[in-house]
Amino acid sequence: MKTQPIIAPSEPPVDAPAPPKKLTPRKVKWARRRRALKRLWADFSRNRMGMAGLIILLIFIGMAIFSFFADPGRLDPTVVTDGPRLAGPSLAYPLGTNQQGISVLSLVVEGSRTSLYIGLTAALISMLLGTTVGLWAGYKGATTDALLMRLTDAFLVLPWLAFAIVMASILGQSTVAIILIIGITSWAGTARLVRAQVLSVKERTFIERSRALGASDYQVVIRHVLPNLMPVIFANTILTIAIAILSESALSFLGLGNPLSKSWGTLIEYAFHAGALSLHAWWWLMGPSLSIVLVVLGFTMVGFAMDEIINPRIRER
Repeated sequence: MKTQPIIAPSEPPVDAPAPPKKLTPRKVKWARRRRALKRLWADFSRNRMGMAGLIILLIFIGMAIFSFFADPGRLDPTVVTDGPRLAGPSLAYPLGTNQQGISVLSLVVEGSRTSLYIGLTAALISMLLGTTVGLWAGYKGATTDALLMRLTDAFLVLPWLAFAIVMASILGQSTVAIILIIGITSWAGTARLVRAQVLSVKERTFIERSRALGASDYQVVIRHVLPNLMPVIFANTILTIAIAILSESALSFLGLGNPLSKSWGTLIEYAFHAGALSLHAWWWLMGPSLSIVLVVLGFTMVGFAMDEIINPRIRER
């Protein structure tokens, strides 16, 4: 009887390519998002106005981060300093000093942290309120749309300054109160913009397909409508931050801000009431005022650049 030879199992060659990884829907989705972000950055980097605004913002963001690690003796107004009083700009004090001998540049650096924090937080509240109202008003339509838009119109025609004064008297003078006042009074424009975009998106084919497959209104809005609105919401939020910083400066100058915080608006209000103009200490006012102008300009330039990239009609012009 002949014995059959034993054949060893064949081993794959060492240089054989690895089997391709299985692509899941989540991986495909994130790959598309990464490609979209790369295209967005490529378009944005070619926009000179947007890049100039981004550089300005990075400088002030760096100042705000630096204020966390700086010497408290240089930034804390409660620390006694031996600096000259009301000294003009020099190499030692680039923005001069105030009547207490504190460097105005140090106060501006400290104020950047507070002003940017208030602007970002208030803009986030405004964006959340406006996006929520605009989404449901545009998607639901009919009675819901009418009620929410009448509420939006009421906030649009509301005297902002008078309403802010009333809210400040109720909530008190604090940083949280200023954030709430700005966030509650500035969401109406975002709601109008989001509603207009939702009315366009909800008529597209993939929305009808999702409804036919049994998706609820919540799933359609969160998974399909909202992602298509994120570029527009992001661009509008950047512009809202600039408005929030200006609003905080105005409220602080009127004495409605937190007197214990050192935002740019509070610094201007303190310098004005201390008689900086009559003392000809123009540098005392110039530091925080110029910072507000530059930061608002930076956010506006970045916002307009994003709008130009996202909006094809503006891009064609």
